[in-house]
Amino acid sequence: MAVKHILLKYFSILGFVASSALTSATFASSEQAWNKHDLEIKSACIKASQLKNAKPVSNIMLFEDRVGYSALLIQGQYPQAHMKNKTGQELCLWNKTTKKAYLSEANLKKR
Repeated sequence: MAVKHILLKYFSILGFVASSALTSATFASSEQAWNKHDLEIKSACIKASQLKNAKPVSNIMLFEDRVGYSALLIQGQYPQAHMKNKTGQELCLWNKTTKKAYLSEANLKKR
């Protein structure tokens, strides 16, 4: 009876360890997947930007999945003639579900 109990305990632990290893492997993202993810965000934000020569000037800010967005700061020049190529910034929010970028002007103003 004691041997049966020990074997049962051993197999239970072994099963738990095996399933944990599979779960970790399933949810771990490769470096290639992260690079693709980052490129997708950067491309969508640059495409949606109203600025000329738009480019990312921050790292991608990842929020937890329940927030549903990642953020990126974009910088470029205003296209309007009266702005005389003044540099501007936009905050890009990238919706993880719809994979769409939304921008808002993000110039810091002194008060």
